[in-house]
Amino acid sequence: MSTLQWRDWSCTVRVVVADGRPTPDPALAARAEGLVRSLMDDVAAASSRFAPDSDLSRVNAAAGRLVPVRPLTLELLGVAIDAARRTSGACDPTVGRHLEHAGYDADIDLLRVRPPRTAADPAPRAADWRAVRVDRGLGLLGVPTGMALDLGATAKAWTADAAAALLARTLGRPALVALGGDVAVAGDGPAWPVLVSEREGGPGEVVSLPRGGLATSSTRARRWPGPDGERHHVIDPETGRPAASPLRTATVAAATCLEANTLSTAALVWGAGAPARLAAHAARWVTTDGHVATTALWPRSPRSGGVAA
Repeated sequence: MSTLQWRDWSCTVRVVVADGRPTPDPALAARAEGLVRSLMDDVAAASSRFAPDSDLSRVNAAAGRLVPVRPLTLELLGVAIDAARRTSGACDPTVGRHLEHAGYDADIDLLRVRPPRTAADPAPRAADWRAVRVDRGLGLLGVPTGMALDLGATAKAWTADAAAALLARTLGRPALVALGGDVAVAGDGPAWPVLVSEREGGPGEVVSLPRGGLATSSTRARRWPGPDGERHHVIDPETGRPAASPLRTATVAAATCLEANTLSTAALVWGAGAPARLAAHAARWVTTDGHVATTALWPRSPRSGGVAA
C-alpha cells in the first residue's frame, strides 16, 4: 500500500493506493498526491466560500446578476441542486447568508480563536434552492439579491468520489480517498476498513467499505463560539439557523460518497424523522445523549483497524 496524508480544506486528506507492494512506492505516492491536490485546487477555485476570487464568491458578491463561471462550477451547482431536490430541501445550497449570519464567515480554525461576533445585519431571506438561476449555454450562474450559495454539503463528497475514480483510472490500481469524514473508494479490490468516528482522532467503529462511499456529518466537529453559546455549521433551511436536532452525528454508506453525504447531512436536519427516512439505507447515528443506533443494512465491523473517516 502507498499511503499519504496532508491537511487541506480544514480537514485531513488521506490517500491510499493498493499497489500490491510490501513497502510504499514513493513515485506512485507522489503522482497520486499531485493528482488529488490538482483536483482539489480546481474545486476550490470553483466553489470556495472564503477565496474572494473563486467562482462561488464572485456569484455571491454579484447577487441579483448572472455571472460567467467555469464548467466545473456549473457541475458542482447541479450536484447541489440535485441533492436539495432529493432531500426535499434539507440540503439546500442557498444557505450561504445564513452561515455568515451564524458567524461562519471565515475558515473554521480562525472562528475557534477569535472573539464571538454578534450579527449586525438583519436575518437573511429564506433559503430556496429553486431560486438559483443558471444559463448553461452561456455558462452563467446567479442568485437573487440577499441570497448566497454554499456548496459545502456536496462539493467535498463529490471531490472524494472524483479523486478516487481518477486515481483508479490513471494508476490502474484500487484507491481510497478520505477528505475528513467523506470517504470514497474506486477500482476492483478487497473491502477497505474505515474507522467511523464523530471527531477526527476520536474513538469509533471500524466498518468494511467494499465499494462506493461513506460519509459522516456531525454537529460536534465544526463548532465555534457565538454570543449565545456554541454554534455549528449544519443549517436548517426552514429556520435559517443551526439545526436543533436530536441527532448530533449521522453516517451513511452508499453507492457514492456524494449520495452518502447528502443523506448524512439531511439526517441532521430531519432530526427525529431521520431514522425512518434512513431505514432503507446503510446508516448509523448518534443522538445528543450519546445513544448509537444503526439500520439493518449497516455494514459489519471487520477485525482490523481502518482509515479514519
